[in-house]
Amino acid sequence: MAVYDPKSRKAEEFINDQEILDTLEYAEKNKNNIELIDEILRKARPYKTGNGTACRGLTHREASVLLACDIPEKIEEMYKIAEEIKLAFYGNRIVMFAPLYLSNYCVNGCLYCPYHLKNKHIARKKLTQQEVRDEVIALQDMGHKRLAIEAGEDPVNNPIEYILECINTIYSINHKNGAIRRVNVNIAATTVENYRKLKDAGIGTYILFQETYHKKSYLELHPTGPKHDYDYHTEAMDRAMDGGIDDVGLGVLFGLEMYKYEFAGLIMHAEHLEAVHGVGPHTISVPRVKHADDIDPDVFDNSIPDEMFEKIIACIRLAVPYTGMIISTRESEEVRGKALRLGISQISGASRTSVGGYTEEERPHDSEQFDVSDQRTLDEVVRWLMELGHIPSFCTACYREGRTGDRFMSLCKNGQILNCCHPNALMTLTEYLVDYASEETKKIGFELIEKELEKIPTEKVRSIAKQNIEDIKNSNRRDFRF
Repeated sequence: MAVYDPKSRKAEEFINDQEILDTLEYAEKNKNNIELIDEILRKARPYKTGNGTACRGLTHREASVLLACDIPEKIEEMYKIAEEIKLAFYGNRIVMFAPLYLSNYCVNGCLYCPYHLKNKHIARKKLTQQEVRDEVIALQDMGHKRLAIEAGEDPVNNPIEYILECINTIYSINHKNGAIRRVNVNIAATTVENYRKLKDAGIGTYILFQETYHKKSYLELHPTGPKHDYDYHTEAMDRAMDGGIDDVGLGVLFGLEMYKYEFAGLIMHAEHLEAVHGVGPHTISVPRVKHADDIDPDVFDNSIPDEMFEKIIACIRLAVPYTGMIISTRESEEVRGKALRLGISQISGASRTSVGGYTEEERPHDSEQFDVSDQRTLDEVVRWLMELGHIPSFCTACYREGRTGDRFMSLCKNGQILNCCHPNALMTLTEYLVDYASEETKKIGFELIEKELEKIPTEKVRSIAKQNIEDIKNSNRRDFRF
């Protein structure tokens, strides 16, 4: 029988089924243990240090107790602490990105995804390099600077050489004032050699959703194809880090399995990466199962209501305080608005989840991976964020300045990231406003920037940022960064 060992490289040991079951039993027994809950909340709360603010984070057991807790005033306290943590380390910045679907050819049999091999009526499509260019130009015309490329797993149609060629094409395109400055990659688990190739291609974060940590359910949900191999999939982040990619993004597809099990497994995976590689996940995503062609989410009987979804987000933020958190356009404007204050630091905007969708005037539905709930334009999302008091950020400076992996986490943990991220967010927002925004959005944005400049803690950085912003406004110079 496998023994729980967060430092092990074997999936069954760092995601140990018995440890998760024991954790859920412990959480259920203690969900109304006020003394213990108060102790966990005290541990989770940010505290002042000589360098600024720090957090201890929570173990998977401690975080699971909070998730199980059903005492209203304690839940509200969790939410307040989650907001404190978010503001302490990420401020009111929200990083913007868009997915770019390259191909929906796939050899897997995943039961929750319309790209599965047996779906014979979905329109199959793979972008040519010219079509990649056209899609990227459409995204640049919106104002996007950061993309997450997506592709089904198909060694014939979507080999690593195709992915690398697409990345090279994306980086090569300069259109008007537009350029994609960072490509994140969400493709199937692969080899250390291929991860090295992705690293050499200049990618940002490698993202791979576990879908479910429950091995029996995983095998049933992935009956055919290479993704059926639970261990190979679960151990992918270790291979990615072995290949030199030090920014990796975790996530589960909530709704496939019982959420408490998934939550514990997710936090354990983060603990494992920290224990083995010295740095946890750069991001954690929180997608939920949604309707799509050939997929009915009601088939999966583990769906979670919005209130519990918000609680999951808050508890993740308490457990892994320094990790970025992502919510996509799978969720509605209302859900995304509530999630922002509980820990979310990145959102997509104006997303299309079909192959070739950005060049179509009308949103195509024949090749979508899932239905998009938030269908607003990027300008509308940017304006909405600013009206809520957030700073939409198009910054990619950390990747290009080498602030990745433990270097990024070190800056984040000692509070110095504010001297980089805050001015960079304001400068990239200025670029967006000058080049792409509607008049109404410009008005709101420039007023916000004036106020936010005063929050930059270092006078020298603040002065340089002000000058750079004026230069962007007046002379169209681009890409200043700290």
